[in-house]
Formats: sequence, C-alpha cells, structure tokens
Amino acid sequence: MVKRPPEIDPQTFMKEFMRLKRGSVTRRHFLSITGLAAAMALADGVAKPLSAAQNSGLGRKVTLATWPNYHDPKTFEDFTRNFGVEVDVSIIGSNEGTMRSLDMGRNWDIIVPSQYAIAPYVERGMLLPLDISLLPNFDASTHLDRHLNPGVIGGVRYAVPKNAGTTGMAYNRKQLYPISSWRGFFDTARNEASGHTIVHDYQLTTIGNALVALGHGFNSCQPAELEAAETLLMEVKPHLHSIDSDYQPAMRAGEAWLTMCWSNDAYQMSRDSDEIVYNLGSDGGEIWTDFFAITSKAKNPRGAYALINHLMDPRTAAQEHLCNGATIVDSRVEAYLPEEMLGNVIVHPDEARLTPLEFGIARVMTDPIRAEIMNRFRSAGG
Repeated sequence: MVKRPPEIDPQTFMKEFMRLKRGSVTRRHFLSITGLAAAMALADGVAKPLSAAQNSGLGRKVTLATWPNYHDPKTFEDFTRNFGVEVDVSIIGSNEGTMRSLDMGRNWDIIVPSQYAIAPYVERGMLLPLDISLLPNFDASTHLDRHLNPGVIGGVRYAVPKNAGTTGMAYNRKQLYPISSWRGFFDTARNEASGHTIVHDYQLTTIGNALVALGHGFNSCQPAELEAAETLLMEVKPHLHSIDSDYQPAMRAGEAWLTMCWSNDAYQMSRDSDEIVYNLGSDGGEIWTDFFAITSKAKNPRGAYALINHLMDPRTAAQEHLCNGATIVDSRVEAYLPEEMLGNVIVHPDEARLTPLEFGIARVMTDPIRAEIMNRFRSAGG
C-alpha cells in the first residue's frame, strides 16, 4: 500500500523548494519531504520500473555524497532519463565527516573529496583505483597539473577533478562595513555581527581561518599556535548564529550577516542578491580543488563510472558551473559558458588575490589536536 503524503506547512515547503533550486537537495528528496512523491504514487497507483537500468547493466541507483549547493539537479534528472539510473544524493559538510561516516560503515558509490583528503582516503583503503577507459569524457590534457596531480597516489589515479574554488568571507553590505581579512572577520563577529555570524562545521577552514587571523599558517599543526586559535574560537562562540556548512539559507533570509563562505556559494548568493558581497582574506586562507572518486566498497561501481562520465561531459559540466558558480578545471568547458561568468572575479579571481592562499594538506585532515579542538568548539556553550 502506498503511504499518504505527510502534512507540510507552507514555510517548510518553500524552504525545501529553495534548497532544490540551489542544488542542495535532489528532486527525489524534494518530492519525498514535501509529500509530492507519495501524492504522485497515489495518482499513478504503482511506481514505474526502471527498464532502462535493467537493460544497461548500470544498476537501479547510484549513491553520491557531495557538498551543499553543488549541483544542478537537472544534470541528475538527465542522467536518470538517459540511463534509467536513479541518483541518491547525501549532503556532507566536511571531508572529515565523510571519512568518519565511512569508518562507521556508511557507504556511497561516489564521494567528492577535496585535494588534501585523497591521500588519507587511499591510505585507509577507502577508494577504488580508477579505470580511465571507463571515463571517456575525461581528458587530462585539458586540465592543469595542480588540478590533476592530487588525484594520483603512488602512480595510480584514484580521483578526477570536478572543479575548484576559494574559501573567503561573505557579508551583508547593508548591515556591515567591508571585511577583507580574517582578523577583521573575527573582530566583526564579536561586535557588529554578534549573533549573526556563521562559521563552517569543518575544522580545516574554521581552525585554519582562525590561525590566519592570528598571523599563523592556514595548515599549522603546531600545538602552541593551535591553542591560540582555540582561544579565539572560544571567544567568538557566544557571538555565533551557528556552526554550519550549509549557510546559504540563513544568509539569504537575513538571519546571518557574515559567514565563512566557499566561492561557489558566494557566486550563487551574489547572483541572486546585490546585498551579499564576497572577499578573500588579504591575510591568507584557502584555495581548493574537489574531485570525483569511487569508494572501494561501492555497491554500484559501473553506475558510478557512468555518472562521473556524464558529469564530465563539457556541456554537462558547464551546466553545473552555471548553477554552482565554482571555478572550471577543464578548459573545454569555457566554450559553453557566457563571458560574464568567465570574467566574474568570484569565480576567477586574479593571481594577486590568490597568492596569499594555501591548499589544504593531508596531515591536517587527521591531526588529532585539530580534531579535539573542533569537537570542544562544537560542544562549548554559546
């Protein structure tokens, strides 16, 4: 018997609709949470079989763990229509969180690790070596080495690049004066933006940016420097709106005025509202590349290869970039993007602005001191 759709209030419906529009959730999640899936099932009487999947040998479902606001849901819908394979998306907020979930037995077919996380995953036997012949849309010659090399460990390719970006700060210009350094970020959080500031639920960036604010390196694992960063974070904790890696809803609603922000989110928010401004830290911060990888315990590796290959088609990748605003890593994609996006300073900052930034490094992901600091910070009273 098909269950009747759950009741949902208008505010929750609109919140979920906006998450679908931004790519935070899949169409399947939206239909399920709003009750529309059940309503459609009641109307149809029975779910339709995935005959295309049965014929293709790609399975019925591919599972993907990815970042908030990172995909155009239509690219998944196109994949399902073309191959008959459903895409089941889980939203994650950090590489560390994904690794913890895998350690505890949770699994996905595909994950989207940042460059510094690939080596720790490989060391733990969590990733499948890739058969590049099954990814004909991947062309190494159209990618820069800085985007390619982190995916190769010990001469074996475990991941292919999706896109790149930066980590900076987004603020509401109608509420706050311009902020362009991490020292300024934390000072503002404790003063003008008290109660309206968000930091990532992600130790790499939250601790890293606190370190930069104090004049230390983003990737520092020095105990004395980490102790100082923890002191700063504990001082700011009572002034926070939240610790959350999915900060767009609060920023868009005006509940938050200041947030740590990935450049793809900044592009999306500034595209939709001229009140939200994005700056990189003049004192440092992060530059990153994200990758597609298949887990070693993937239940549907053939389907995973098919989905990654679909998303690496330059036209599909362009569709994703237009939605999420990340920096392209495949030069073929440029032909499918409008000039206004190629010239956008959030998406493609000049080299001078990138110079102070650092790529995250592998040891940071598993550093026990940084992990303990983040746990204490999360649990501390606000």
